Amino acid sequence: MQLFPPFPRLESPFDGWSLDGRDPKVIEQWLPVWEWLYTHYFRVQTSGWEHVPTDENVLVVGSHNGGLAAPDMWMMMYDWFKKFGTERLTYGLMHRNIWRVFPELAKFAVRTGALEAHPKMGIKALKAGADVLVYPGGGQDVFRPHGDRHKIYFAERRGFIKLALRQEVPIVPGISWGAHDSIFVIDDIYDEMKAFLKTFNLPWLFGIDPEVFPVYLGLPWGFAFGPFPNFPLPTQMHTRMCAPIRFEKYGRKAAGDREYVEACYQQVLTTMQAELDQLIAEVEG
Repeated sequence: MQLFPPFPRLESPFDGWSLDGRDPKVIEQWLPVWEWLYTHYFRVQTSGWEHVPTDENVLVVGSHNGGLAAPDMWMMMYDWFKKFGTERLTYGLMHRNIWRVFPELAKFAVRTGALEAHPKMGIKALKAGADVLVYPGGGQDVFRPHGDRHKIYFAERRGFIKLALRQEVPIVPGISWGAHDSIFVIDDIYDEMKAFLKTFNLPWLFGIDPEVFPVYLGLPWGFAFGPFPNFPLPTQMHTRMCAPIRFEKYGRKAAGDREYVEACYQQVLTTMQAELDQLIAEVEG
């Protein structure tokens, strides 16, 4: 039995490459826990759910906050399940490293709808008629410096645009404000750490490139280096689902047009930033 990651890969349907691992009963069992966190710990205020179509599947694109705990993601999932039920087929794309470093967490996430963040799985889920949730910014998003908490950040990833165009589904933006105060990220020193390891010919911890290396203040570590799991502070959150974004052209040809993909990417980024700016203005009064 291995005590340290990378652990042996989980078998199907928990390896992130199957649609069969999702279990509505497990989701229902966790709803009371999420409800308590939603109501009492994070005191979530939400709006905009009337924008989510009920007659077609969608690609929900979000920007999440608060370290690996990503509390706003879980709170938006709770809202989704409460409003649409656990039987509405919904999946979320999750970074492959979670399976390599935290297999038990990955197994739980699969039961709540997680798939490996790979185009094949996004396509497979959308073809099955499911809604798909994606956070393009990944670890760089949840660990972006505190000074950038008011910015939508996708880490320059455009795969989600190609996915929406190819499968001809609208993008529904999901934004939040407040969750990045549940951790205080001072800086991301990934480039410096990478250069240091290269200079001394040292490997990344467990041989896994984390893609981000934050310096942060937060529970339970106090002062921490690296993308370690954190427990979020009880900050109030405000979440919002925005009007669907529909593009002029869809299909394989559109998804293969770099200039068009870039234009669509900028449209989504600009729209979500404007929505976040509006939400912040409303919250701060």
